[in-house]
Amino acid sequence: MRVLITGSAGFIGSALSICLLERGDEVIGIDNHNDYYDPALKEARLARHAGHPNYSHFRLDLVNREGIAEVFSKYKPNRVVNLAAQAGVRHSLTNPYAYIDTNLVGFANLLEGCRENNIEHFVYASSSSIYGLNTRMPLSEHDCVDHPLSLYAATKKANESMAHTYSHLYNLPSTGLRIFTVYGPWARPDMALQKFTKAIINDEPITLYNYGNHRRDFTYIDDVVEAVIRVLDKPAEKNPDWNSDNPDPATSSAPWRIYNIGNNHPVELNDYINALENALGKKANKELLPLQPGDVHNTYADIENLISDIKFKPATTLEDGVASFVEWYKQYYK
Repeated sequence: MRVLITGSAGFIGSALSICLLERGDEVIGIDNHNDYYDPALKEARLARHAGHPNYSHFRLDLVNREGIAEVFSKYKPNRVVNLAAQAGVRHSLTNPYAYIDTNLVGFANLLEGCRENNIEHFVYASSSSIYGLNTRMPLSEHDCVDHPLSLYAATKKANESMAHTYSHLYNLPSTGLRIFTVYGPWARPDMALQKFTKAIINDEPITLYNYGNHRRDFTYIDDVVEAVIRVLDKPAEKNPDWNSDNPDPATSSAPWRIYNIGNNHPVELNDYINALENALGKKANKELLPLQPGDVHNTYADIENLISDIKFKPATTLEDGVASFVEWYKQYYK
């Protein structure tokens, strides 16, 4: 299979590229290598698979309509995984246009590429942030998600709607993945685990918003990648039982699906810190602050659909996942 992966030098994209190459697929990678965080980390991730004979890489921005169209036309991928996005809830409060450009305009360019090249399956990363003001736990794909709390979350909600339109109009199988707080080796430095680890090692205070009391459904990188691959291998299908009088937000009369990817086991942030302290053998100096604007209080993924349809349930424990991250962090940053 020939797979186009956007964000292929990113946290999830690089890990996914490696796994697909190892099983014999051909991968065409796109990444703009921007400076949202230290580009050296992207280069180091990319170095793990850039030399593979079945890998091709393009330093290209999704907003480059002609460039994206050229890659589709030249390489004729069978399937597409979109992991490129301007990430970060807090960054969206001060840099909104970065999200409009990449997450909306860039996403539209990919949809057009899929439409014009008869792509078998378009898989894209949504986000647990999309649940916004929802408080009924666990968070289900079958619930309404019309109240996002950040522009980042709003763009992910828009992606799901845009993909549905193309699935309906052009019969493009598309699947959106609401990924819950992914962590592990090679994570972005702006993510909590990287920031906390660096601070604890350097005897600096760590900032815990909501006084450390909110809960997150932390999901290990290897579990996320396995779920993405299984979804990629199962193109979205129409739901024959879909009822327009009582519409299901997770499925459609079009070949369009939404899945949560989470550990199905929410953890208090303070317990997350405890696992990190144990792995480092060092206590954190905590600075407790109120909840940040744009942040949701709690996340807890309902993954019944992932289990029943995709036959997969993440299983990595928090302790094992954090320990693996710390081992990588010490090696990478020496």
